[in-house]
Amino acid sequence: MAGHSQFKNIMYRKGAQDARRAKIFTKLIRELTVATREGLPDANANPRLRTAVTAARAANMPRDTMERAIKRGSGDAGGAAYEQVRYEGYGPGSVALIVDTLTDNRNRTAAAVRSAFNKYGGAMGESNTVAFQFNRMGFFRYPLDVASEEDMVDAALEAGADDVVTNDQGHEITCSPDDFHVVLTGLDEKFGTPGAAELLWRPVSTVTVDEDAATTLFKLIEALEDDDDVQSVSSNFDISDDIMEKLNAS
Repeated sequence: MAGHSQFKNIMYRKGAQDARRAKIFTKLIRELTVATREGLPDANANPRLRTAVTAARAANMPRDTMERAIKRGSGDAGGAAYEQVRYEGYGPGSVALIVDTLTDNRNRTAAAVRSAFNKYGGAMGESNTVAFQFNRMGFFRYPLDVASEEDMVDAALEAGADDVVTNDQGHEITCSPDDFHVVLTGLDEKFGTPGAAELLWRPVSTVTVDEDAATTLFKLIEALEDDDDVQSVSSNFDISDDIMEKLNAS
């Protein structure tokens, strides 16, 4: 994410997420299935499915696993009917959180999300309680060796992107949600499949928290992400580099 490397809390949790590949695959399989069910089983004619396939490839999901999920979504293999449900609330330190889910049981998911908020000192709110503090945006990331910064900027802007930031995490490209699939097509044709391609919630401003609040917030976010129904968790908190170093060392 422009200037943030998709937030410091993402960096902090990266190792733990990489170690939970099976759980990540579960979420990706669910998205592949839902994307297919809502459109066509052809990624070239179904923008949401194409995005899901891109994410699955970036996570090194086996081709046969992707094909089974798409087949299930097309109705050839049965499966549960999922719906998108968004939950909002506040965590410790008045940090805003948006929890996006895909669920086949609203009551189960709502209870699980509420339990996580309550356990770690947060509170769920009504719809649009915190969403006004975020902007929806498209996000892509490519490794540094794909192109020079100048070439990436030229190609991204030509594809319709709004901004490009190059840092030690790679080339990070952002765009409006409406232009997401057009930009993805342009980048894919030029540089191949991106390492990340998703719609994110970017905070309008961030809330700085101390070490104790940050520790509890990470636990809350990890508890939410451990739920198979939860697809993503977005927040607006930031912490200083010295606190980040302490947390990484703990």
